[in-house]
Amino acid sequence: MTIILRLDRVMADRKMSLNELAEKVGISNVNLSNIKTGKISAIRFSTLNGICRALNCQPGDILEFSDDEDTEHS
Repeated sequence: MTIILRLDRVMADRKMSLNELAEKVGISNVNLSNIKTGKISAIRFSTLNGICRALNCQPGDILEFSDDEDTEHS
C-alpha cells in the first residue's frame, strides 16, 4: 500500500509557487519541497491543514491511496 502525494499537481492548478505556498503555510521551502517530492514518511495534520487552507483544497486532492496488491494482480 502506498500513499501518493499530488501536491505538485494541485499547486500547478492553483498557479502557486513553492516559495509562496511555504510562506502561506509557515514552513521552510526545504520541508515543503520534501512534501512535494514525496520524500517524507509522515505529515503533521497542522501542516496538511495549512496546505489545504492555502490551496483551497481537500486532503484527498493532495493525498492518493494506491493499493499495490491491486496493481500486482492486474
